Amino acid sequence: MASFLRLFATVILMLTLVFSTGMVAEARTCETKSHRFRGLCVSKANCAAVCQTEGFHGGHCRGFRRRCFCTKHC
Repeated sequence: MASFLRLFATVILMLTLVFSTGMVAEARTCETKSHRFRGLCVSKANCAAVCQTEGFHGGHCRGFRRRCFCTKHC
């Protein structure tokens, strides 16, 4: 009986380790308003291209006033 409990505890521990390593938290995404984008932001691709020239990973249009916000991992 004691060996069964030890085996059961070992299996539970191994399963916990396997599943916990798969649940790695993703990096946060920071965003800031683009300094070079002018006008209304209609195209996400255009916003992302301008943001990449500013050194960011990408960008998207946001808000009622349709501003371009650049994004990067922080």
